[in-house]
Amino acid sequence: MREIVLDTETTGLDPLRGDRLVEIGCVEIFNRMPTGQTYHVYINPERDMPAEAFAVHGLSTEFLASKPLFTEVVDEFLAFIGDTPLVIHNASFDISFINAELDRIKRKAIPKDRLVDTLLLARRKHPGVSNRLDDLCSRYQIDNSRRTKHGALLDAELLAEVYIDLIGARQSQLILASETSDARAGGYGDSPRRQRETPLVARVTDADREAHRAFVTTLGDKPIWNDYLPPPAPAAAPAA
Repeated sequence: MREIVLDTETTGLDPLRGDRLVEIGCVEIFNRMPTGQTYHVYINPERDMPAEAFAVHGLSTEFLASKPLFTEVVDEFLAFIGDTPLVIHNASFDISFINAELDRIKRKAIPKDRLVDTLLLARRKHPGVSNRLDDLCSRYQIDNSRRTKHGALLDAELLAEVYIDLIGARQSQLILASETSDARAGGYGDSPRRQRETPLVARVTDADREAHRAFVTTLGDKPIWNDYLPPPAPAAAPAA
């Protein structure tokens, strides 16, 4: 299953009071594993950057002035996220800014039923303690030493690691890796495949097999697949 881990940076806390989106970072995960595919963009908010917000992410008015407007990147952004679930920490905050930008350009809002809020997941799993991203990184021993300031792509990368631990997917990966390692202990080879306790009933009937054999006899002695067979080995020389 494909999921997108997403984070944003903004000029403030409330899009209804004129605060705008300035950065989007996305990380693709598939079957609970990062694929290496990312999306990242800085956005010109068409307004000044308050000192409080600049202290959080370090994105200045001057730096953002040369960046594209949201309307110029929206198609690429929507194409990347597709219709997959969006994994976001404190999802209501980020989606309110994204939907406010979509509304400004008369585009359809992203529905809330697509959201996976890791803050809510963390609060259920770790009640009564702080569940900020930094706290979760520390709890799950994820290196966040590069996070000297907030950054959408870096935070999305860290959140992807947190999410995998938060839902217990990493433990499942470790168990599977252990089983694979044990099976390979005696030598090399493909990863073992788990066998069904009860084999599936064959769908090919005896009548199907007979019909196939009858069809093969109509092909003569030069069927096309013989063109792809290796030439026969030369006969061994007779012993003297």
